[in-house]
Amino acid sequence: MKVTKKLSLILSAVLVLGLLAGCGGGKNETAGAGTGANSGGGNAGKAGSGKAVTVDFWSALDPSSEEGKTIKKLVEQFDASRDDIDINMQVISYDVMHDKLVAAFNAGDAPDISWGLSEWFGEFNQFDALLDLTDYFNNWDEKDQFYENVIQSYTVDGKLKALPNYLGIRALLYHENILKEAGYDAPPATWDELLAMGPAVKEKTGKEAFGIAGAGVRSPQELIMYLAQNDVVIAEQMSDGKYKNTWQDNPDQLSKAAEVFKFYQDLLATKTIKADAKTWGWEEEDQNFALGQYAMVVDGSWMETYGASNPDEMADVKIAAPMYKNTPATFMEVAPLFLYKTENADATWEFAKFLLSAEYQSAVNLNEAPRQDVVSDSPWGSNFMALTDTGVVFPAVSLGGITTAMEDALAKALLKNDNPEEVAKWLSQAINDSLSKTGELSAE
Repeated sequence: MKVTKKLSLILSAVLVLGLLAGCGGGKNETAGAGTGANSGGGNAGKAGSGKAVTVDFWSALDPSSEEGKTIKKLVEQFDASRDDIDINMQVISYDVMHDKLVAAFNAGDAPDISWGLSEWFGEFNQFDALLDLTDYFNNWDEKDQFYENVIQSYTVDGKLKALPNYLGIRALLYHENILKEAGYDAPPATWDELLAMGPAVKEKTGKEAFGIAGAGVRSPQELIMYLAQNDVVIAEQMSDGKYKNTWQDNPDQLSKAAEVFKFYQDLLATKTIKADAKTWGWEEEDQNFALGQYAMVVDGSWMETYGASNPDEMADVKIAAPMYKNTPATFMEVAPLFLYKTENADATWEFAKFLLSAEYQSAVNLNEAPRQDVVSDSPWGSNFMALTDTGVVFPAVSLGGITTAMEDALAKALLKNDNPEEVAKWLSQAINDSLSKTGELSAE
C-alpha cells in the first residue's frame, strides 16, 4: 500500500458516496460500434449518434489539497475538450474503495476506470474484472515513453491488465550532518556496512543509525525489498501458471530468507535501530526521520513534503541507493489505473491516455511519473527515478493473506526473537496456505 503524502492526504478525505447503483448511469447511452484495438465491446462515442459516452471514474484524490485541486481541474479540462466523452468522477477514499469495487464486480456494475493500490492487482485479475489493454497500449505511439519494467509489473501471461498511475520508488535517505558527526562521509552500501556503522553512530551522536517499519502496511514492502536484495522472492510463477513459495524445497533459498530475518534481528542487537522501531508503523518511521531522531531510512520521495514543517531538521537530507546484501534492489510501488471490462472500452482508453500523458503527469506526478520523459530536476525526482531499473514488486497474486503473514513473520523475528530459519519456514508455509485458499497455489 502506498504510505506517502498521497495516502495520508487521501485518507483524510471523507467524501463517502451513496449506493453503488448510482455509479453505473450513462454506460448504455452510446450508439455505434467500437473502433479501438479491443473494439469487441467498446463504443466509439458521439460519432454518428449525437450522444456522448459517460465514463465512470472512481478516484481517491483529496479535493482539499493542491494536488487534488489540480487533478480535478485537469479532468474538467479533458471533459470540456471532448464532445464525445463525459467524465463522471466520483471521489472515494482508498479505505472504502476496495470493498466497493468488489461489491460492484459482484453486482455487474463496476466503474469504467478507477485508481487503485498495487496490492489489489492480483486479486482483481483473479476476479477477471480487468480489461486486456495489450493491443490498446501496443498501438499507442507513446508506449515507449514508459519504463519497461513498470509495464511488465502489470503484465500477466503476456497481457497488460493495468496501467501505472504513478511510480513510488524507495531510496536511502540520510541526514548528512548526523553521519559526519559520527565520522562518516557517505552512507553504507551494504548491510554489513550499516551494521558496523550502527554502534559508532549511537556512541558518537546519541542517535540510532537507521529506521524501519517493523509493523503495519509498509513492513511487507520493506521485507520484500530485503528479500530481493538477497536473491529471494516470496512466490514464483511455475510452469502451470500458478504460484508457489519454494523456500522449503530449496535449502539455499531457505538459508537466504533466514539471513534476511537475521539481518532484522542484528539491527536490534547492534542498536542500529531503536528498540521501539520493531513496532513502528509508517507514521513513526517517517515522522521520526523528519525530526532528525535517527540518521537513515529507506523511504519515498513524499518525504520532501516534511521540509515545510521541519525545515531545519530536513535541510541536510541527501539521497542514495539503498544498501543491499547481494543484489541492488528497492521496492517499486506501481500504483495502478484499473480499466474494467466495459461497453465503453474505447472512450475509457482515451481518458486513460490523458491520465498518462506528459501534460497530466508533469502537473500531478512530477517526482513520481511512470514516464521516462517526465522527470523532475530535483533530487527528489531524478535521484529516485535513477533507481527504477532495480525496482521490485509484489507478484500478481491475491496479497491479503500473504502480506498479513509477512507482518506476522516480522513480529516473530523482532518481538519473539524466534530462530530466523524457523521464521522463514513458517512464512513459506503461510504464503502457500494463502495461495491455496485463493486457488493460486501451483501443484508442482
